[in-house]
Amino acid sequence: MRRRFARGVLISVLVVVALVLGGTVAWQHYLARVDQIDMLGDAARERPGPREITIESAPRPSGAPMIGRSAPHDDGQPGRNILLAGIDARPDAGEDGSRADSIIIVHITAAEDHAYLISLPRDTRVTIPGHGTGKLNAAFAEGSTAGGGRAGGFELLALTVREATGLALDAGAIVDFAGLRKVVEAVGGVELCVDAETTSVHIGWDAKGRETPPYRLVPPTFRPEKIPGVRAQVYHVGCRHFAGWEALDYVRQRELLPDGDYGRQRHQQQLLRALAAKITSAGVLSNPIALNRALTAIGDSLTFDGNGESLTAWILRLHAIRPADLTMLRTNGGKFSTDARDGTDYERLDDTTGELFAAARQDRLDGFAAAHPDWVIPAG
Repeated sequence: MRRRFARGVLISVLVVVALVLGGTVAWQHYLARVDQIDMLGDAARERPGPREITIESAPRPSGAPMIGRSAPHDDGQPGRNILLAGIDARPDAGEDGSRADSIIIVHITAAEDHAYLISLPRDTRVTIPGHGTGKLNAAFAEGSTAGGGRAGGFELLALTVREATGLALDAGAIVDFAGLRKVVEAVGGVELCVDAETTSVHIGWDAKGRETPPYRLVPPTFRPEKIPGVRAQVYHVGCRHFAGWEALDYVRQRELLPDGDYGRQRHQQQLLRALAAKITSAGVLSNPIALNRALTAIGDSLTFDGNGESLTAWILRLHAIRPADLTMLRTNGGKFSTDARDGTDYERLDDTTGELFAAARQDRLDGFAAAHPDWVIPAG
């Protein structure tokens, strides 16, 4: 469980770090550590001429599916879109059947001076091309089976997201779990403001002071059930310093939050902004040891597909964007819209969320954010 959320946030952090440190000599030194492979496949925005990966790249795994699009898309959309996905695969268990538990679209404006982050609920009811109807986070699982691995899983997820949103995709990324905690620890922790008392279902202590989960998640509903005699870690309202393990645990929580996954999305994106600000602070940029540790963790954790363009090209293009140029948006205004089908609860995206996607396709998210200020996640 601990791996699932972390990857999703770390993906966002890596993109932000690329944006804020882009073009520096320090980042260039670490590019060779990044695994660059073809993952978008047929889900990518069409580009003139043959599509090629411009650096050493691993081939598509044997048996990985090449899935055709089920409907035409407008590749003339202004701006660029990056798909970010967090998977729950463990290093010793392979990736077949892994689910994408955090899914984020980053829209870069045509002027390349602002970025909008849109978190997609993992339980959204969608059509998965070639696999019928299911939850959005199941698309990666379907594509990764039968030898598809992360390339096949990501391509099917990307096709599903593109069908659901209508957004052309220009790049994609997957990140490994351990990186986020290492990055947070490398920069000496981050400052976060807790906006609602948050009880951890993952970290607690027994009567002898040993760390142990304070709740068990009971199927089939997976609602948390308190374990007697175990004191849960609680994050109280207010602003304070978070160590790496605390930050990871805090922003993973959803089961006991009033707004569930939307609260978790809000906390994830707040951590993203806080970490981006910390990495670009003078204290880190002027500390070679801290900077080296942070960039090493980032480079080792990232799998990237630039749709025929190298990571270097992406970084140089986006290096002017700073943490203050990031706007974080929530679907459904952060409110549940449950769609129960055959005993399964799905999330249904409302009509205003459709307007959000349309604004992204038209590169008019500034107008959408101004008209719907309550859909913007605060920076705190």
